[in-house]
Amino acid sequence: MPVLVMKFGGTSVANLDRIKRVAKRIGVEVAKGYDVIVIVSAMSGKTNELVGWVNETSPLFDAREYDAVVSSGENVTAGLMALTLQEMDVPARSWQGWQVPVMTTSAHASARIEEIPTDNIMAKFGEGMRVAVVAGFQGISPEGRITTLGRGGSDTTAVAFAAAFGAERCDIYTDVDGVYTTDPRVSPKARKLDKISFEEMLELASLGAKVLQTRSVELAMRYKVKLRVLSSFEEQSDEAGTLVCDEEEIMESNVVAGVAFSRDEAKMTLLSVADRPGIASIIFGCLSEAGVNVDMIVQNISEEGRTDMTYSLPTDQVKRAEQALDELKSSGGLNFADLDVDMDVAKVSVVGIGMRSQSGVAAKMFKVLSDDGVNIRVITTSEIKISVLIDRKYLELAVQALHDAFELEKAA
Repeated sequence: MPVLVMKFGGTSVANLDRIKRVAKRIGVEVAKGYDVIVIVSAMSGKTNELVGWVNETSPLFDAREYDAVVSSGENVTAGLMALTLQEMDVPARSWQGWQVPVMTTSAHASARIEEIPTDNIMAKFGEGMRVAVVAGFQGISPEGRITTLGRGGSDTTAVAFAAAFGAERCDIYTDVDGVYTTDPRVSPKARKLDKISFEEMLELASLGAKVLQTRSVELAMRYKVKLRVLSSFEEQSDEAGTLVCDEEEIMESNVVAGVAFSRDEAKMTLLSVADRPGIASIIFGCLSEAGVNVDMIVQNISEEGRTDMTYSLPTDQVKRAEQALDELKSSGGLNFADLDVDMDVAKVSVVGIGMRSQSGVAAKMFKVLSDDGVNIRVITTSEIKISVLIDRKYLELAVQALHDAFELEKAA
């Protein structure tokens, strides 16, 4: 029988009533003739509770034991879901990551999936099982220890299973009914997209859209897995939600598909750094080793052999970056006059595959922001994206203005 992968996030399985509702939805797909692999997250709030217990018990915790504790939330959901399906006379059983097995790297709390053998689950499908309820977010290391994939890891689990089993589709059920042109809470005119390309979704996810985890979109794009984002709280039709697919499957699309934003950005500038070969490697190598995720980078024009280096980073990584650079300066590895930090900035981006073939998007974006008195601090571009760093107080204004200017409330 064809295989369908269905993933349910924490809000979708937050209590027994919601688990029963989800089980009925799974039963509908079984009745259509699918063998179903269901990927479940922990009940809403449970992972945070487990993380809190670990931190309270051992502030400098062993990452292997952290994974053993934090992964248990998904195990509970998987067992309850399997029991609920059995009560509905749907042949189902739960699977923990090590039972599949989901083979991962040894990087505890941020492991990456390396292989998912299909033999065990396919053998059970052959024996009459119709639903495999798999605990998302977890796997097993080469050393035989439980691992977790990091926040949002259940999305990645679902896409990886869809790729491994050649699933017809991977449905991601969340608390929203699809992918929107921007956050409806910021722009009331935001429109749900029927389809979006992998590349556009990847950019939106990496730029602040919270609908899908970035790694899951990367996997889907690599293995050509059709993704559908749906709400678990609404009645579904075959056309419901948003389909994330190849660009070739989208007949027509707007030049700009969406406006993404991130509030939690900071701007850091190293003042008066020696302008010589290798200086960027020293700076960003130091930040990389400290676990700092740098995004937008600008180097100013050199004067008298000195230059300024500006970059953006998440606000919660600023102290880590400051400490790493201060230690580098103290050790003589880098000489700079001062370190300027601005915590009151935000990133706004426009994304669209149509930018490849149509000019003037950047000019229009900059004029719209200028007309509304929004000053641009930093600019970066790619083939299908333009991002700017602006004062955080202008974030909502900028998003609404750009959404209106590119007429994203209208379909192509």
